[in-house]
Amino acid sequence: MDSRFNNHFQFPSFYRTVPDERDQIQTIILLLKHFGWNWVGILSLDDEDSSMINMRLKSLLGKNGICVEFAVTLPYYHNFLQNENVFYSLSRSTCSIVILYGNTQFSQLFLDIRQISAFNKIFVLFGTFLIDNTFSYFITFNGSLLVNLHSAKIPGLKDYLLDMNPEKYPDNPMLLDAWNMEFFCLPESLLNISNYEACRESYSFRSVNPSYYDVENFCYTFNVYSAVYALAFSLHNTCVYKKEIRTKKLLLWQMNRYLRRAHFTTKGAEEIQLNEGKVSPRFDLLNIIITPNKSLSKIKVGDFYNHGREMILQLNASAVQWNPKFPQTPRSLCSESCLPGYQKHQHEGAQPCCHYCVPCPENGITERNDMEKCYKCPEDRWPNERRDTCILRTIEFLSYGDTLGMSFVFMTLIFCFGAVIIFAIFLKHKDTPIVKANNQMLSFILLISLILSSLCPLLFIGYPTKISCLLRQAVFGTIFSVAVSSVLAKTVTVVLAFNVTRPISLLNKWVKKEFSVFLLIICSLGQLVICVFWLVFTPPFPEYDSQVEAGKIILQCNENVVIAFYIMIGYMGFLAMFGFIVAFLARKLPDTFNEAQYITFSMLVFCSVWISFIPAYLSTRGKYMVAVEVFAILSSSAGLMGCIFIPKCYIILMRPELNVKATIAQRKVFR
Repeated sequence: MDSRFNNHFQFPSFYRTVPDERDQIQTIILLLKHFGWNWVGILSLDDEDSSMINMRLKSLLGKNGICVEFAVTLPYYHNFLQNENVFYSLSRSTCSIVILYGNTQFSQLFLDIRQISAFNKIFVLFGTFLIDNTFSYFITFNGSLLVNLHSAKIPGLKDYLLDMNPEKYPDNPMLLDAWNMEFFCLPESLLNISNYEACRESYSFRSVNPSYYDVENFCYTFNVYSAVYALAFSLHNTCVYKKEIRTKKLLLWQMNRYLRRAHFTTKGAEEIQLNEGKVSPRFDLLNIIITPNKSLSKIKVGDFYNHGREMILQLNASAVQWNPKFPQTPRSLCSESCLPGYQKHQHEGAQPCCHYCVPCPENGITERNDMEKCYKCPEDRWPNERRDTCILRTIEFLSYGDTLGMSFVFMTLIFCFGAVIIFAIFLKHKDTPIVKANNQMLSFILLISLILSSLCPLLFIGYPTKISCLLRQAVFGTIFSVAVSSVLAKTVTVVLAFNVTRPISLLNKWVKKEFSVFLLIICSLGQLVICVFWLVFTPPFPEYDSQVEAGKIILQCNENVVIAFYIMIGYMGFLAMFGFIVAFLARKLPDTFNEAQYITFSMLVFCSVWISFIPAYLSTRGKYMVAVEVFAILSSSAGLMGCIFIPKCYIILMRPELNVKATIAQRKVFR
């Protein structure tokens, strides 16, 4: 089986019907990989051929992800100390699978190792390892696997061997020895030269235990048989060629031409084909077991055959009987496999098969066993709980179908409806003194802005789009600035009106009409300019944020330049604070003009809401950030509406006797 003879330049006339050891190593590796064994030991003979095969075996095992825990050799001649080293190597090892390679002498040396049967090992044997029929071997190799050369039936050979006896073939010394060893007798013709008794006529090899006289498994015999057939077919084709060219001389060199591509079928229906002088590799997988009658049996449980350039294992797994020490298929691993959701990490200085398992990080998964690296899920996906597959993330935004969104929509409609009702009340009673007081026009502008500001939350609820992201902050900021500017203008009007002592003067007329409108326009334009610059140069846009919360994609409006948002809020806060200060200073004016008290409370509520808004806004993410802003909008709108207009509606609807000029005049005189 030596692969060195494969060189056709050095050995042009060398042909093989036996695969070389490289093919057998490949079958061993295929067997180990089939059962998932990646942690093995190697035992072989201490000679040149075994050393070369060991090097090749370890190299190919490593390339296929199989690690060798130990590789020890037995001396060619008996060495007790070295045998003890082999014993201790086996006893300390953790692998369950040991590969044996050797010849007949190695088999005997292996048997000499004391207590070899005490190890819980399954042996994988090369076909060159010959198993004796002693009981010690039965115990040691029970349940092991033998990768043997393919054998097939040779018609007539079995009956020929079973019917052999010394009387038929007296000149065969090997037959005579086998007969004598089995039956302890000799034919009558040979009794005169020995002390053995005469053989009975009933003695026959057919009565011998098949484990001692095996006439079924002839792997080497079959390969010799195939070689003879190949030579015969090639010789036949050469003779045919000689007739075709009409020559009497037999051209033996022409046989190479036919031997290289010999293709024939034996009498046992086995197809044999040589490709460039080499037979297609084929092996039998035998299971070594102890039969109920305590004899050793080799049961064929699988085939290795070449399919194209790839070796294929056809295995009947249910037919394999393992050693009783292994109730199920043995496991031989340095480390257990890392399940999906974990990644392998190597122990420092350890072999590649020895590792420990580490869970994948938060956004990583592994889909197969023993993956060395977790990989990240796409942006729209997230690992499941086991972290072995990516699942779609939940897209989160403040939607109309959300409980929180529905609550805000309900509150928005209530506040808007309330503002519309107040507007209708004021419009119906527009000619009454309480509506006319403190600039009727500013009151209507404030009510309209409160109606619109109550509807602003609808821009924040729902699927964020490019249009909604552009409009919502700008519309909210502008409308609220109009509302706060109206309140500021009303307050300043009250203060100036109280301090103007000449009622018919031009200043009094200007204060009542033009100045309040001028102040409203100027303050509102300031916010409008801020919003226009923001939308033109750094407009907000919708974005997906997968970093905020595990397993979710936050669909939100990115304000692009956050400082622009805080400038807008800051400007609105400046107007509210200025209005609060002016209203606070005017809180003790006469009752006729005393709307300042209500404005003071409304601005106090407004400022409190938006001051609280900033830390709450910064500490939340996703839909809850939007909810904080919507809540601030609704709360500040309700504060303005409740503090400024509800008391007036109470007088208009519940105390109409107070809403007359005479009452106001009496209160003024009383003051």
